[in-house]
Amino acid sequence: LKYLQEKVEIPFGAKHLDGIVTIPDAVMEVSTAVIVTHGAGGDMNFRHLVSLAASLASSGFLCLRFTCKGLNLVYRVKAYKVVVEYLNNIKKYTLQNIFVGGRSMGARAAAATVLQLTETGEDIIQGLICLSYPLHPTKQKHSLRTSDLLLIVEPPVLFVSGTADEMCDRTLLEEVIKKMKAPTQVHWIEGGSHGLAVKGRQEKAVLGEINAQVLLWIQEQI
Repeated sequence: LKYLQEKVEIPFGAKHLDGIVTIPDAVMEVSTAVIVTHGAGGDMNFRHLVSLAASLASSGFLCLRFTCKGLNLVYRVKAYKVVVEYLNNIKKYTLQNIFVGGRSMGARAAAATVLQLTETGEDIIQGLICLSYPLHPTKQKHSLRTSDLLLIVEPPVLFVSGTADEMCDRTLLEEVIKKMKAPTQVHWIEGGSHGLAVKGRQEKAVLGEINAQVLLWIQEQI
């Protein structure tokens, strides 16, 4: 499928958040949407997010990626909730399923957003996608960022992480997943760093693997 891209400005207090909606071309009704955001650095044009958005739209899904600068997690969660509400209120789409996700710190923001929305009784989120979830700071494996993850009961969660991620020890993540209440899957990128770069593999091939896993998982949930 071909796809179209549309820039959007999402009202956020006195400011706005920049976003890009990627939608399938010539598809009358899009029922499933995926929201994604970037890590502590960068913005919505980070290559992994652009590639994932194109892959999703080519498969019939809407993807809204947005920029929210800053290292304050509370601020980023507040912004994420505004984006979910914005997408849910766009009347030209007949959305039945909304998935949320992000890369690194963006995944932490998405996880906290899911928890807050489900605690208030809203069940609009069908799944959480965590790309390179930063389970712990570099070289600080004793300091786990799991409080939100362990409290999520639903929806299902997908982790995509590299086996050589310096911020997500494989053994530790697998131990955390055993304790999680939500149905959870993990796809390991062999040799992948926190940036999901793999020595000896072209980035395009790695992104293709990531996108295929995300698509497959979404299709299993809807």
